[in-house]
Amino acid sequence: MARARRRSPRRGGRKWIAGSVKRPGALTRKARSAGMSTRAYARAHRHSKGLTGRQARWAINVHRW
Repeated sequence: MARARRRSPRRGGRKWIAGSVKRPGALTRKARSAGMSTRAYARAHRHSKGLTGRQARWAINVHRW
């Protein structure tokens, strides 16, 4: 008998990454105001404390730049 595949309860369904973004576009706006690309800004701020550092680390991990 074949087993039915279950969705992971931790992820909450298929589009769990989209739901994990707290402020969509915030890092991009910060990068543009600094005159940098989003990728360069994230790399420059990945060791920062606080919200900007968290956003940068999240972007690097999700986008795999």
